[in-house]
Amino acid sequence: QVQLVESGGGLVSTGGSLRLSCKASGRALNYAVAWFRQRSGSEREFVAGIKGSTTAYADSGKDRFTLSRDSGKSTAYLQMNNLKTEDTAVYYCAADWTLITSSLQLHSRYHYWGQGTQVSVSS
Repeated sequence: QVQLVESGGGLVSTGGSLRLSCKASGRALNYAVAWFRQRSGSEREFVAGIKGSTTAYADSGKDRFTLSRDSGKSTAYLQMNNLKTEDTAVYYCAADWTLITSSLQLHSRYHYWGQGTQVSVSS
């Protein structure tokens, strides 16, 4: 059974950085992995995702966020720099082993999710 566990969230000031981690157990994290976030009162939105040689970012995180993974450690990371108050949200890691590249940004296509980690950015 696949389980995803996120860590690394916390409270930072505007302009600060955080590195989120997503550790998978039960299966190697070597196919499609993505980060989504959900702000209070809003729907879950795509942040960044990777599948094979394709890495995609939402416009909100381009040039500030970097997604990487260590397949050998079954861990994916989201480095977030220059954080803004609007980045405050619960961040979720998602993975799937059948998803096609064109669906990378669609949360409905992921079968496995972590429990989420809170990121709070204060001004």
